[in-house]
Amino acid sequence: MKTDLTNRRQFLKHLGVSSAALPFLTGLPGLQAAQGAGKKRLIIMFSPNGTIPWEFWPDQEGSDFQLKRILKPLEPFRDQMLSVRGINNKIGGDGDRHMRGMSCLLTGKELFPGNIQGGSDTPAGWASGISIDQELKNFLQGRDDTRTRFGSLEFGVAVPNRADPWTRMSYSGPNKPVAPIDDPEQMLTKLYGQMKDKESFVSILDDVREDLSRVSKNLGKEDLARLEEHMTLVREMEVELQRDDSDKELNHPVPDIDPDIELVNDNTPKISRMQIDLLVNSMANDMTRVATLQFMRSVGQARMNWLGIKDGHHSLSHEPDKNEGAVENLIKINEWFAGELAYLTKRLAETPEPGSDGSMLDNTLVVWLNELGKGNSHTLDDIPFVLLGGKAHGLKTGRSMKVDKVSHNRLWLSVAQSMGHNLQTFGNEKYCQGGALALS
Repeated sequence: MKTDLTNRRQFLKHLGVSSAALPFLTGLPGLQAAQGAGKKRLIIMFSPNGTIPWEFWPDQEGSDFQLKRILKPLEPFRDQMLSVRGINNKIGGDGDRHMRGMSCLLTGKELFPGNIQGGSDTPAGWASGISIDQELKNFLQGRDDTRTRFGSLEFGVAVPNRADPWTRMSYSGPNKPVAPIDDPEQMLTKLYGQMKDKESFVSILDDVREDLSRVSKNLGKEDLARLEEHMTLVREMEVELQRDDSDKELNHPVPDIDPDIELVNDNTPKISRMQIDLLVNSMANDMTRVATLQFMRSVGQARMNWLGIKDGHHSLSHEPDKNEGAVENLIKINEWFAGELAYLTKRLAETPEPGSDGSMLDNTLVVWLNELGKGNSHTLDDIPFVLLGGKAHGLKTGRSMKVDKVSHNRLWLSVAQSMGHNLQTFGNEKYCQGGALALS
């Protein structure tokens, strides 16, 4: 019997449920178990403007390594971690290093010529190739046993309302940037449908409650528990969104003092957690197996008031190393990103793999990266790459790894092959020589 998404939908329709109820039911463990073992997922998390290398990279190689300050929030997942130092973005051509860092990060291919001027380098346009997340989406969507409702989901946190090579890392093809959704309400609507009336609080659940109640009588214990968790998350999200709408202090402030500074909502930490919860939930219910989580943008001037930092992130990243105050603030910023990654990893680790043994983290490879190695030098060498989870992908974790100036194209070959996609080249073929990077 085929077990693709179409047949799962047909099976549920035989139970007499409406299409509105399908997002709550298609990912239940009982149905996912019918698909068999071997499910693999990928999450790529981006944070901008480089890092502080001496507080990021472990000094030791191998399994006997100590986490520096920035990575310390990930200590609980040290055994599921693989840090890879020595990955370089070798893509040249048009555009400044922030542009090539951002829009060539997942594509491994040059930018088109264009008229977007950045820094002192030549102007450029969009990327000239598909990004690795969209490549894997197409691969998985082309098979009955890995096809999902969305194929991929692109989450954003505090991504400004503009479109240029500094704000886009996902591309569905040459000259085809994919915009992240940075509003939890929009993402909730995409996943489950629109709230009917926020003022009187007519919930998404109200339309499907009768269907779900009828189906619940025929569910096993694990399926029933997962459905209840699913419904609870949606309800809690709706309550939070309604509360935010009624709180005028949480509305987007207008940068009337300095137009070059992007004021980020003080509730950005709350938005981040909501987006992460939606991301994990969408994967637990097999709506997608590929997702990106983009924090802000390259060259972003976010002022992170919740950390007590009033200066713009990009400006701080340009300060010389001797400016101890700026360095301390940059460490705090990157610690915060690591903390959000730790929350994502924790959510995956504590969620049982639907229809199988182990946790979702065992079957999910999380990759944290940046467009630059270091902000004030604009280097595209030693890009921060940290991998978490991925036991099913065959990665050897619990170690720190150093390589010698390896192109990031080769890392993407490793990731693709770990997902079952036997790519031999990706992006610019010139930088794929040597093949996939050995991570097992």
